[in-house]
Amino acid sequence: MSKPLIGISTYLDTASWGVWNMPAALLPAAYLRLVAAAGGRAVLLPPDAPEEAAALVAVVDGLVIAGGADVDPSRYGAPRDPRTGPAAPERDAWEAALIEAALVGGTPLLGICRGMQMLNVVLGGDLVQHLDGHVQGPGVVGTHPVKPVPGTRYGRIAPESEDVPTYHHQAVDRLGRGLLVSALAEDGTAEAVELPGEHFVLGVQWHPEQDDDTRVMAALVAAAAAGKKRP
Repeated sequence: MSKPLIGISTYLDTASWGVWNMPAALLPAAYLRLVAAAGGRAVLLPPDAPEEAAALVAVVDGLVIAGGADVDPSRYGAPRDPRTGPAAPERDAWEAALIEAALVGGTPLLGICRGMQMLNVVLGGDLVQHLDGHVQGPGVVGTHPVKPVPGTRYGRIAPESEDVPTYHHQAVDRLGRGLLVSALAEDGTAEAVELPGEHFVLGVQWHPEQDDDTRVMAALVAAAAAGKKRP
């Protein structure tokens, strides 16, 4: 049997390689390596027209919404904090459509950092636009401990407190519809959220692709394999 196909959202930016400097669809290779290490096959989903999202989600077995730029606060009805980064409206619209399609179709879904925040916003929640202590420095991935909530999906994936790779200055505030917190930082920040029930829907605020621990991605891949859409 072939490996489950895991779609990963990407972003559009200007990149340089060889003699070229031009717009590109970007994703750190660490995401691809993590999917492979967890037993899946990765396919990139660059921003497209939101109406195309459902057709793409229908052919992948699992979906990852990757980390990246801050979500535009207009999406959750908040004024822009001066510390919030530049808006990426095309990516916001595309990823919101991907998430909605996964929720409607029951496609296993993992949100990573920004991806967890987008999941919360799509479900009607909002965000803290700035907090201290979760970024070590520009471009430096730090670590801090997270504590799982017993009885949750994440608590079953990783039942013990552990240090995780972190790089974020925003966080979930008011929870979206149906979401529950399944891991916490020492300062009380929600570090994982999930939808209870049969379908796999999990968001983690840290960056598992920056670690050797494959458990979170392996749980997504296992859920994707269980509902595989092709032989």
